[in-house]
Amino acid sequence: MIAKAKLVLKGFCMGSADVIPGVSGGTMAFILGIYERLLAAIKSFDLETLKRLLKGDFKGALSRPHFGFIIPLFIGIISALLFFTRVIPLPKLIISDPELIYGLFFGLILGSIMILFNHIDNFQISDLIETVVGITIGLLIVTMTPKNTPEESWYIFFCGALAITAMLLPGISGSFILLILGKYSHILDGISHFNLAILIPFALGAITGLIVFSRFLSWLLKHFHKATLLVINGILIGSLWVIWPFQNREYIEIRGKQHLIESSPIFPEAFDSTVISSIALMLIGVIVVLLISYLGDRKKRVVPV
Repeated sequence: MIAKAKLVLKGFCMGSADVIPGVSGGTMAFILGIYERLLAAIKSFDLETLKRLLKGDFKGALSRPHFGFIIPLFIGIISALLFFTRVIPLPKLIISDPELIYGLFFGLILGSIMILFNHIDNFQISDLIETVVGITIGLLIVTMTPKNTPEESWYIFFCGALAITAMLLPGISGSFILLILGKYSHILDGISHFNLAILIPFALGAITGLIVFSRFLSWLLKHFHKATLLVINGILIGSLWVIWPFQNREYIEIRGKQHLIESSPIFPEAFDSTVISSIALMLIGVIVVLLISYLGDRKKRVVPV
């Protein structure tokens, strides 16, 4: 029972990380020491499991995947999603107080970049190539993605597939992907109000993303671990362009909701209370991520007697 409770807590940490566009759920799983187990559990849903389900062998199907690991972790993730959409309404705060919320996001991403660089062994000048490639990809993503994106089911499905893929990667936040795809507030509102027109295509996209990309990610990190982390870190560095809290933001109202249509970074003209608070939240974001990483590394160093 204690082990299950710990898994629920770890799931809550992962879910919290993916609600906030800054810390990756994959990074959190990596820090908590369950990343490889998470990929193995996802990969356990294979064709053999599907065959048993189609044959009506439900007992046999349920015995194959790691449900003892996945179910409590899933409960924790869902609990975090509900908490940060119903108790703390982030979709509303990101519009009413963008400098403060994005200040925290900026710090969280900056902390994640520092952690990933720390996990890259023997960094050499030649490794800058992969990093620059990642930065270029990141800048292209945040500058080429349209702000006024469609709300049709096919696009929500697409967002779900990409977001869940990002969640699996140690370094890229699923919510960050939703943010640059222009559907962060839309999806979180759908979760908060249990809007099935949003939840069903998003869930189907997420399931598809898990099936298609989990095996690819496992292979990629196994054979090109360092290069993959370097590219991921470059993408995060490039993403700071759009997460910078001080921007000229233009919104339009569609069906009673504010939608961001244009955003360009600026430097604050005066250091007022809002700017100071935003910078303070940046520092808090960096400290929180570094502290979580430190505690995770410290736990790994403890050898059980």
